[in-house]
Amino acid sequence: MEQDKKQMPAGFLWGAATSAYQAEGAAEEDGKKRSQMDVLSAGTGFADASVASDHYHRYKEDIVLMKECGFTAYRFSFSWSRIFPDGTGEVNAKGIEFYDDLINRLVANGIKPLPTIYHYDMPMALVEKYDGWISRQSIEDFVSYSEFLIRRYGDRIKDWLIINEQSIIVEFWKKKNYIPEKYRNDPQIKFQINHHMNIAQARVSRLIHQLVPDGRSGAAIGYAPIYGLDSAPENMLAMLNAEDLKNHYFLDIYFHGTYPVGASHYLQEKGMAPVIEKDDMEIIRSGKLDFLGVNYYASKCVRFPDAAHNVRTEAESNLSGKKGEMGAYETMPDFYQYIKNPNADTNDWDWTIDPMGMEYLLRDIYQRYHIPIMITENGLGARDVLVDGRVHDDYRIDYWKKHLRAIHRAIQMGVEVQGFLPWSFIDVLSTSNGYQKRYGLVYVNRDDGDLKDLARIKKDSFYWYQRVIETNGASLFDDI
Repeated sequence: MEQDKKQMPAGFLWGAATSAYQAEGAAEEDGKKRSQMDVLSAGTGFADASVASDHYHRYKEDIVLMKECGFTAYRFSFSWSRIFPDGTGEVNAKGIEFYDDLINRLVANGIKPLPTIYHYDMPMALVEKYDGWISRQSIEDFVSYSEFLIRRYGDRIKDWLIINEQSIIVEFWKKKNYIPEKYRNDPQIKFQINHHMNIAQARVSRLIHQLVPDGRSGAAIGYAPIYGLDSAPENMLAMLNAEDLKNHYFLDIYFHGTYPVGASHYLQEKGMAPVIEKDDMEIIRSGKLDFLGVNYYASKCVRFPDAAHNVRTEAESNLSGKKGEMGAYETMPDFYQYIKNPNADTNDWDWTIDPMGMEYLLRDIYQRYHIPIMITENGLGARDVLVDGRVHDDYRIDYWKKHLRAIHRAIQMGVEVQGFLPWSFIDVLSTSNGYQKRYGLVYVNRDDGDLKDLARIKKDSFYWYQRVIETNGASLFDDI
């Protein structure tokens, strides 16, 4: 029978996503030691990761909610320092017991576990020992950690996301890595970290292919389609430059085993290129990925920097949640300057709301790489308010409906999209904004200064999404 054109394809995965440090809590409990994100989230003025959303203690309750919503997949991440508290050495029995039970319960409930091996949280012990990803030793230790997971869970997990959002790790390199003071003024370090991750990821990809029958390797990329301010030739060139360095610099490695030529020459000219040792690129080419996870929230806009703005500037976040208070936009001299898109609306944190960008990026990526894609994050951060025991988040429903329609259109145009796992399942700790900015289908009853009872409360979007899953997307078109 022909697939209903107003539904997603048969077998389409429906679920949602979280990460370990943003959801689990229990940051130094049951043998776990601190990760760099436990350290970096402390003292920000917002909540830290010590309790987060208490998923570590409440995962059984959370899985019941996933089942009720109709999930067929759940994206989570392993906490490296919960399994290997010192990054290497002895396995923490209590930590692995948690993941054993989490995964087994997901499988028993018909929910596909889709794990991310690394979601920013390098064990602090390895940062203190050798500066974390800055050192090539990180490659060996990450591969050993990953091999343990693959051998233990390869019978139950076939699809593996290895590293989350290398593009964001590079862009916000001092927020997603604990960078010792001696390196903090050297932007070459962020591209060296990225190169080490590329080698590590390729080696883990090879392990998945060797150790997991029918196993597939993937990565979740933080991806923003980039538009030129206008059709002026210099601004179109800036768009090409930004796409090369912000997007193709990662995906060309994943699927072609090469760095794009233009971005590579630019980094060489500016003294920021990574040191590439003998055999590095051969290793990377030997471990190409099988599928891509796309984390899409917002598109970006660029112009060519004029003389007044032609200095390197690093991106900053809007910490207030008041429109127009975005910190600095990134500028790469003689290459591109990020700016606010004058033709797009934003949320309260100045993130562009652009559903059409979802179709744009899916078609562009698929045309370039011809690989299966999953949406592994997509969501709207907002100040959700609990009123009489309910959260009426129509704004989030509208956001997801429009993005899902864009995904459906991309599928109609030939793109192979295999699932939708938005951010986030429950409210989680926002790295830059604590619990004032929420994304979840399920409200977690806490705020930055008061843990309250951490109760789970289904938002209106939960019930809406339940219906979307039940109809395999057909309900998205009820009002058309």
